[in-house]
Amino acid sequence: MNRRILHSDVQKFINEHLQDDIPRLILKKSPFNELSSKELAEQVDSKKRCEFKLPLWFNSEGIYYPPKLSIEQASSEIAAKYKAELIKGDEIIDLTGGFGVDCLFFALKADSVSHCELNKELSEISKYNSEVLGVKVDYIISDGIEYLRSSNKKFSTIYIDPSRRVESKKVFLLKDCEPDIVSNLELLKNHSNYILIKTAPLLDLQSTIRELKSVSEIHVISIKNECKELLILIDNHETSEDPKITCAIIGDQKKVYSFKLSEEKKYTISNYSEPLNYIYEPDTALLKAGCFKLITRDFGVGKLHQHTHLYTSNELKESFPGRKFKVKRVWNFGQFLKEQEIKKANIICRNFGLSPEELKKKLKIKDGGDEYLLFCTGFNDQLLVINCERIFE
Repeated sequence: MNRRILHSDVQKFINEHLQDDIPRLILKKSPFNELSSKELAEQVDSKKRCEFKLPLWFNSEGIYYPPKLSIEQASSEIAAKYKAELIKGDEIIDLTGGFGVDCLFFALKADSVSHCELNKELSEISKYNSEVLGVKVDYIISDGIEYLRSSNKKFSTIYIDPSRRVESKKVFLLKDCEPDIVSNLELLKNHSNYILIKTAPLLDLQSTIRELKSVSEIHVISIKNECKELLILIDNHETSEDPKITCAIIGDQKKVYSFKLSEEKKYTISNYSEPLNYIYEPDTALLKAGCFKLITRDFGVGKLHQHTHLYTSNELKESFPGRKFKVKRVWNFGQFLKEQEIKKANIICRNFGLSPEELKKKLKIKDGGDEYLLFCTGFNDQLLVINCERIFE
């Protein structure tokens, strides 16, 4: 840490240049002794990245920012607050502490929180910021797994966020992440009552359940219809091959929907429906979780086709977890090609065979506006085009 960054004149400079072009800022001469232009630009860039992702840090005075990669890898405040609701007990350890966002919110709930981080400077930055924010966390400069190996301590909950990039390549199985949770699972269990694992949305749920063998809960978090992360909770006192899946849908308000994969697998939709007065597009959390059938039962909607994940009803189902549309007109695709006069629309494709970009080019339709065109396969395998207007909550 270069503590010259924390001087009031430097902090003022950072705040005054938040809208500057970063490459240009790097090329300018630094106005401060003992501070390079690169260091200044790095602080400006990283702070800008926190404005919406980490508003507590952004709006607090005297925060020291790490390089942008640490900000990109950090949880958002919204996700960290949700995770803090899942931790159990009063002694928590984060084995992959990083910038310390999760630890800060854990510390607001638990009596004792430890932060393991191998990168000494990042650990020091996180420690300094936690003091600025008035939160007590114990900082350990160590590889989290190695720390456990050398410790006799048992924690209430171990939290771990393994890297999904190994040698600059993305990996898709938990055993391929770093650290390897699968091969270290017994070590984690021996030092805790509960384990909470954060993974990327790309990880496959079914393979993850098979790899870990004893998952208690899985939480799929989406923020404004973008799936952000999966949280896997293991209760070391229980074994289950059929965990509860919870979809946490966070936008202007939070909606939570839970189900079990075994129930989804057994449930049968007896009849598929033609498009009715309203169409529903499930939130990405439900699609990632693999909940395609139970929502017809739980929200009183019909499904257009086995492989078309669009739903419909005559009356508006306000509680449905996803985007809602009022149907204006329905064509089969052939009719639409002959009759269509819409020149600007938002295009959505579900089980159709062509992408939105391909359709825009083929039909000479500009993107945007208030009109929505849903291209999909209907219950009798017909290709349909549904003209809708979106219903905003």
